Amino acid sequence: MTSPTWDPRQYLRHADHRTRPFHDLLARIGPLPHETAPRIADLGCGAGNVTALLAERWPGARVTGYDSSPRMLERARAHTGPLLDFAEADAATWTPDGTYDLIVSNALLQWVPGHTARFPLWLGALTAGGTLAFQVPGNFDAPSHTLMRELAGSPRWADRLGGLLRHADAVLTPTDYLGHLAAPDRTVDVWETTYLHLLQGEDPVLDWVKGTGLRPVLDALADDPGARDAFLAEYRDLLRTAYPTGPHGTVFPFRRIFAVVRTAG
Repeated sequence: MTSPTWDPRQYLRHADHRTRPFHDLLARIGPLPHETAPRIADLGCGAGNVTALLAERWPGARVTGYDSSPRMLERARAHTGPLLDFAEADAATWTPDGTYDLIVSNALLQWVPGHTARFPLWLGALTAGGTLAFQVPGNFDAPSHTLMRELAGSPRWADRLGGLLRHADAVLTPTDYLGHLAAPDRTVDVWETTYLHLLQGEDPVLDWVKGTGLRPVLDALADDPGARDAFLAEYRDLLRTAYPTGPHGTVFPFRRIFAVVRTAG
């Protein structure tokens, strides 16, 4: 799958809501083997806002954020610290250059086909007692995604957009992740949460997906602004029906899947 072109400003428009699952993931990560000076990798660091949270929790850690988007890395490097750095890398091919106390990934692996095949390599790079932790969206069967896929595959758009978007198999079920991660020498915690984000503003769900799931469509239609605007208008109308505005804003249910794996130490 070709990585989409990322827009850091659009992605960060809903930063508070997007960051909340990472706080929940971080809360379930226990002590690290070298608690005062661990080595940490953040795969798919994006704009670096969650990487900075890792550096705050472990002030003595050497934290490296990895991302394949030069635009995201440019924004991420605004976060500075004596042991905080960022590097370009694709999670689909990233190979650890040593041992890590923690490898973490926040809302990335849905963009990496066959990502469970990377787990043995990453787990093998952990220091004894180290942790692999990640969260992925589990909302591919939600209207925000099903309507997008159905519209892209409709007669008007199929020639340009058919088959472009991720499907429900972009992530696994919690049970399947548990099956890939469990082993006698590991402690595994897998769970799911559905957040009810209360969004404000005009067409907030459309604004949200412009920063993430809709990026492949925006890329495919980038050379034809008229077609892009026509697709967005059709999709917007579908979203308005699926996610009506209420008296306090627009409720956007969002399911996420989490996993924390600690090796024996």
